[in-house]
Amino acid sequence: MSIAHSESRVTAAAFRVHLPERMRVLYVTNEQRTGEWLAEAFAVDSASEVMLEEAVGAPAALARLRDEIFDVVLVSHDSDQFDALDFVEGLRAGGSEEPMIVLGHENEQEMLALCYEVGADGYVCVDTSTTRNLIWTSARAIEHHQLIRESRRIVQADRQRLLHEHQETDRLLDQQRSLVEHLDSQIEGEITIPGANCPARKPPDDLPEPLVDRYRQMLRTYVIMGSGDMAEEMKHLAARLVDEGIDARQAMQLHLYVLEELVRGLGNRSARHVLSRGDRLALEVMAYLAEGYRERLLQTLNPPRQRWLPGVDVAACMAPLERPIDE
Repeated sequence: MSIAHSESRVTAAAFRVHLPERMRVLYVTNEQRTGEWLAEAFAVDSASEVMLEEAVGAPAALARLRDEIFDVVLVSHDSDQFDALDFVEGLRAGGSEEPMIVLGHENEQEMLALCYEVGADGYVCVDTSTTRNLIWTSARAIEHHQLIRESRRIVQADRQRLLHEHQETDRLLDQQRSLVEHLDSQIEGEITIPGANCPARKPPDDLPEPLVDRYRQMLRTYVIMGSGDMAEEMKHLAARLVDEGIDARQAMQLHLYVLEELVRGLGNRSARHVLSRGDRLALEVMAYLAEGYRERLLQTLNPPRQRWLPGVDVAACMAPLERPIDE
């Protein structure tokens, strides 16, 4: 046997419908047609154990379906006495989800599409079909509804997961906003950084656009590639922030502004990835920024001295400065 042929058999087996060992069936009919013939037919065919129960008329059927659970509902169709199509359509409109199969004497090609349109799972002509075919039709309808319920459960679970991830993303952003607000509450008035070109307090909207765009490109690259070889670029950015007088609070405002812009419109999973990478970038940039301001402070406290020109007598030049003032 070839591998391809073997794989095709495995795939077919995975999608094969299996007959349930037993089925609890409700047969809905009118007073002119009883279910004795159907019970006898199920008793003869032992492919599956069928526990058949009968409900005469729509009110009795509704009462049984309200109080009990059935694997499948068989509805006898008689256009003059009991219209199964109207009955099934009403049940579906009321939210009933049981598998339903219509039984009748009309031609299957004429009735099958009509049954599908009202929400039935199939149609079986009792004059031309067999009991085994009815059992298999019921089994397929049962499995179809089981798959629908499982799919609905998975969709609901996925929605809950996405909602949880969305809430987690909002919580992380709120924590970072709270950090900036806390820093705002600790600052009073304007603070000027020694050697800076401008005051340190500026709202995010007043940040230089080239600086915002540079950080935006850096964040996008960092999200895709990670830190990689971006150490020098982060050092240059930190030096630019120091030159612009951007402190840690404003750097966080810049980070949040660009980060929220980037995650807007992303799926929850992608947003969490961007947030994770963004936090790492912000941490590294803050470290370089702190080092940049430390170096700027050291330069302010210990400014460089100009060297003497070659050939100058340093002692003779310094002597007048070393004489006592009273002389």
